[in-house]
Amino acid sequence: QVQLVESGGGLVQAGGSLRLSCAASGSIFSINAMGWYRQAPGKQRELIATITTTGRTNYGRTNYADSVKGRFTISRDMAKNTVNLQMNSLKPEDTAAYYCKATLDYGPGVWGQGTQVTVSS
Repeated sequence: QVQLVESGGGLVQAGGSLRLSCAASGSIFSINAMGWYRQAPGKQRELIATITTTGRTNYGRTNYADSVKGRFTISRDMAKNTVNLQMNSLKPEDTAAYYCKATLDYGPGVWGQGTQVTVSS
């Protein structure tokens, strides 16, 4: 089994930055991609960034939602078994609960417990 733990959320002013981390443990060899999602109150959970994790280096193919492209960067650190989300130029509309998800070679994906990001105007 795979377990995910997010960290790094908090309160920040508009224009500021935060860095989220998602630490994976357990059967990490079965993970082929990681993604960050967010869910604002009253809204559906949306996918904002993904990275493939099948390579043997920190490089992975990335993809971003238009709403965060150019402001957010997803990256992986194999040594720490983490996937990070660097969020710059934050806006009040980025306020949401942020979740990481592991896509596995088989079976349903695994979610972390989420971390709250609040951006004040």
